[in-house]
Amino acid sequence: MRLSVFRAPTMALALAELRRELGEDAVLLDTRSSRQGVEITAAIPPAEEEDEPWLLEPEAEAEPPAPDILLGPLPEDAALILVGTPGAGKTLTCVKLATRHVLAGRQPLVITTDGERAGAVEQLGACMRALGLGLAVAGSRAALAKALAKATPGQPVLVDTAGCNPFDDARARALLGLVHGLGHAVLVQPGGLCPEEAGEEARAFAAMGVRHLLPTRMDVARRGGSVLAAARAGLTLTEAGIGPDPASDLVRVTPEWVAARLQGRMA
Repeated sequence: MRLSVFRAPTMALALAELRRELGEDAVLLDTRSSRQGVEITAAIPPAEEEDEPWLLEPEAEAEPPAPDILLGPLPEDAALILVGTPGAGKTLTCVKLATRHVLAGRQPLVITTDGERAGAVEQLGACMRALGLGLAVAGSRAALAKALAKATPGQPVLVDTAGCNPFDDARARALLGLVHGLGHAVLVQPGGLCPEEAGEEARAFAAMGVRHLLPTRMDVARRGGSVLAAARAGLTLTEAGIGPDPASDLVRVTPEWVAARLQGRMA
C-alpha cells in the first residue's frame, strides 16, 4: 500500500487534492493540523489479487480393473493334486475329499508324496484304513506317474503333497518337477491371512501352473479378504474347509457364500 500526504489551508482543499490525485477509491488514514493549515494522509487500497490459475494435474493412469472372481467345481477329469505351504490343511482336505467319495459309493485312489513330515504317511494311512482305502506312497515323479497309472477309468484320484514354500526357488522347482502335467493342482490355503500375503502366495503358485483354490480354516477366519485376494491371482475358487469333520465340513463356494463371508456371517 502506497501512502500519500496532502497539505492545504483547509480540509476541503486538502480533500479535493486527494480526490484529484488518488481518485474516489482513496482511503483517508489520518488528519492533523499543520503550519499550512491541514495535513491528511491517504492511500489507495491494493488491487484484489487475482486467483491463481488452476493447475490441472495430469490424470493418473487408471489402474486395470481387478480380475473377476471365478467360482467353479473341483475338476473331475484328472487327478486332484493338493499343494500349499506347510500346515495349510492339505492332508485333512484330502481326507475330506476321500470321505465324500466313499459316502457316495466311490473308491478313490489316494496317493501321498509327503515323505518329509514326520508321521505324515502314517497319519494319512490311518485315515484311509478307517475308510476302507489303501494309500500309495510316491516319492518321485516316476513313482507318482506309476501310481497314477493304476487308476481305473473314471476312478477319482487324490494326491497329497509335502508343504512347499513357493518363494524358495529350489522347493518350487522340486514341486513343479514332481507334479507338472500329471493332474489338476489345487492350492490349499488357510483363510484369515493378510490379503497381500495371500495374493502373493497365490501368484507364486499360479506361476507353477496351479489354477484352482481351496481355502481352509474358514470356521475360524473372520474375514474373507485373503480368499478373494488369492482368487484374483487367476485361481478358480472351488470349495472351502469350514471345520474338522471329514464328512461335512467341506462346502462348495457359491456367490451367496462369498457374500455372507464378506458381511462377516458364517455361510
